[in-house]
Amino acid sequence: MPVPDRYSEFYWEHAAKGQLAIQGFEGSDYVQYPPNAVAETPDVDGAPIPVVVAGTGVLYAYTVLHQVFHPAWGDSVPYVIGLTELSDHPSIRILTNIVEVDRAKLRSGMPVEVTFEDRGTMRLPQFRPAEIGDRA
Repeated sequence: MPVPDRYSEFYWEHAAKGQLAIQGFEGSDYVQYPPNAVAETPDVDGAPIPVVVAGTGVLYAYTVLHQVFHPAWGDSVPYVIGLTELSDHPSIRILTNIVEVDRAKLRSGMPVEVTFEDRGTMRLPQFRPAEIGDRA
């Protein structure tokens, strides 16, 4: 399971509340993922802050894994790992499981939305296909 550190703690705290958050910086529109001690660009020097995002995007790339790399996911093989490009921050791509999907229908560019899965004491952000017209 993930081990939160001082840079990613906000990410996991927001996930526990059912929110997807990325790292921003005070006084700037710059965002980044994964979180880090400092901005990964030299012209941003504000303090790190969480930025809650919509949790929607498109599947940029994916692969289907058939080997168990961690015992916590042993009951999930085969499973899909995907790189999701966020719709409200296209410069951000998040690597997660892609769930609730027919693997035969997977394609790059398909709309996806965040969902959360409880695993032990953690709540893991994952993405699933977005149903057009299913949003309030």
